[in-house]
Amino acid sequence: MIEITDAAASELKQLLEEQNKTDHGLRIFAAGLGCRGVQYGLSLEKSPGKEDDVLESKGIKIIFSKELQEDIEELKIDFIDNDYGKGFVINNPGIECGSGCGSCG
Repeated sequence: MIEITDAAASELKQLLEEQNKTDHGLRIFAAGLGCRGVQYGLSLEKSPGKEDDVLESKGIKIIFSKELQEDIEELKIDFIDNDYGKGFVINNPGIECGSGCGSCG
């Protein structure tokens, strides 16, 4: 199941209110490939399509393509605010770093 942290849920709810989009949900989409496989992106979307699944976590509607369901089961969405900046972070602990990668810790 996709997990949204309390910090991310709070920030998303505030963002939806500020943009008058309280009827929208959070879309998770494949945004490219990296050493850990598929990289994911986020956007706000009003309605799911017929090829989408929808679930809810901490009051946030999450929309994603049925094709991604198995790949994102362990996805965790967090919000960070530190000296380096602030923003949403998507972590998929079910994916190992690929061989030859020099940027993973």
